[in-house]
Amino acid sequence: MLSDISIEAAPLCRPPSMLPDDGPGPRTGLGRQQQQQQQQQQDAVAPPTLALGAAKEGPDKLEGEAFWRSLGSPRLVVAPMVDASELAWRLLSRRHGAQLCYTPMLHSSVFVRDARYRAEALASTPEDRPLIVQFCANNTAVLLEAALLAEPYCDAVDINLGCPQAIARRGHYGAFLQDDWDLLKDMVSTLHARLSVPVTCKIRVFPDVGRTVEYARMLEAAGCQMLTVHGRTREQKGPMTGLASWPHIRKVVESVKIPVIANGNIQYKRDVDACIAETGVKGVMSAEGNLYNPALFEGTNPPCWELCLEYLDLAKQHPCPTSYVRTHLFKMMHHLLSLPENATERNEIAKGQSLDDFRNTVLKLQERFLPYHEGLAVYSEKKDETLSATCDLVLPPWLCQPYVRIPPEEHLRKLADKQNKVETSAGNEESASGEKRSLEDNDNDSNPPLSKKKMKRLQHSQKIKVNPHSRKCQEKCSECANPLGSKCGFKLCRACCRKACFAEKRDCPGHRILTKTRYEKLLHYQALEAKEKNNNAHREEAGSVDCNSTDNSNDCHRNEETEELSDASFAKVNDKMDLGESNGNVSINFPNS
Repeated sequence: MLSDISIEAAPLCRPPSMLPDDGPGPRTGLGRQQQQQQQQQQDAVAPPTLALGAAKEGPDKLEGEAFWRSLGSPRLVVAPMVDASELAWRLLSRRHGAQLCYTPMLHSSVFVRDARYRAEALASTPEDRPLIVQFCANNTAVLLEAALLAEPYCDAVDINLGCPQAIARRGHYGAFLQDDWDLLKDMVSTLHARLSVPVTCKIRVFPDVGRTVEYARMLEAAGCQMLTVHGRTREQKGPMTGLASWPHIRKVVESVKIPVIANGNIQYKRDVDACIAETGVKGVMSAEGNLYNPALFEGTNPPCWELCLEYLDLAKQHPCPTSYVRTHLFKMMHHLLSLPENATERNEIAKGQSLDDFRNTVLKLQERFLPYHEGLAVYSEKKDETLSATCDLVLPPWLCQPYVRIPPEEHLRKLADKQNKVETSAGNEESASGEKRSLEDNDNDSNPPLSKKKMKRLQHSQKIKVNPHSRKCQEKCSECANPLGSKCGFKLCRACCRKACFAEKRDCPGHRILTKTRYEKLLHYQALEAKEKNNNAHREEAGSVDCNSTDNSNDCHRNEETEELSDASFAKVNDKMDLGESNGNVSINFPNS
């Protein structure tokens, strides 16, 4: 299928000046001749054109356990996070215990066609290793081309098979490829055969354990060298996230020979040890826990302002979009900014447009809460009785700590309570007014509760009141079922009136559609332009005739002047000859030409 396609392979090694730290291409400051010599040296060592249907020649790639050991046998891994795991955040996480990091999920087709996107995605430093680049894709050729461009800058290429978001459903990638096994086999096997670096995969589990194990074995057989298993299904997201299934991960570990990384339920350092002991994985991956506490892998809960200021320093050194910085600050200071007395600082971060704005807000919070942290003042707050009953220790809000989601069952119960409350209030209003309800009663408890979006629509519909000044009977358009315009003389709605005016070249003052007027203006302007062109053409012709007559008259005047000069010259000569004869000497002196 891919044997007829060929692309130019990326060089397997490039000089440090070619690394995309500050943008696409090198910025060496060399002269043109020196740059040409350097480019010739690079071309001399670059590999020839590589056909996608042919494997690369060279030493064997590391596979399985050997590949995992070459990365330093990492146990603590930071997950790939869209708009979150950028270079500055990866460096912060590595300073606080992370041993392996991923880039954000990159869209393979955009990565191939957009050089700026590619340079920003591959921005890295020598400290940012080992590093795995993750792509989402649903086309083998495009994925391979993107992977070939990225392989000089990473230790492995990962395929995202775990994204459960709606955009992944629309784009047909991520977790929504887990049913298309033929495509997955083709993508993994092609990358395994053509790349000089290993290929890895990140997946979600099926509800059935046996199906999950078969899925993992298929990817291993296709050439996957390391597998990250998120112990949730693709339906577990948002308020329905719930707990990850470690038994699913344990069955995968027991069924494959390649290293397995576990993802899910990692909020504290002790969760790392518990997960490794229960599942037998080589390491654990954290996403949300790392966002709320970058020092998670150190087993500490530092004050949020310390990590925020450290991150701002890294973001200044390695710039990234302001939205990324704002999101990270909101995550790290989530519990502190949730306090009512910090509403002003929360708005400042929400509206901040620069790193200096963010830094000033963080320093204000540090000045306010540092005395409590150092024990110079006593902090008192209202304690949640439910939280106190379920937790042995409640951390103060200025410390970095995980965000605990409510269980899905609790979320469903709250939705049901809201639905019952809305129905009760609507029933009371209807009984008082004697009008028919706009929505039918739903007394069947077996039906699932409404979603959050439907609940908002339901509440909004109950608040809508009919305008007493509006017409109760609205006339319909003669062409469709839409209401007609109140000032339209053709008894049409705006859409039908626009079509009719365009087809028949007429105006509708009621809808302010002036098709006829504009058409007449167009004809008028075209006539003026044609007239002006004709006048210019006549002027050019008249000018050419005048030039010809002027040239002829000039020639005549020149001939007459020449004849007059000749006659005058001969007259002077004759006069001199006459003088010479009278003196007895005849001499004629012509001027030297």
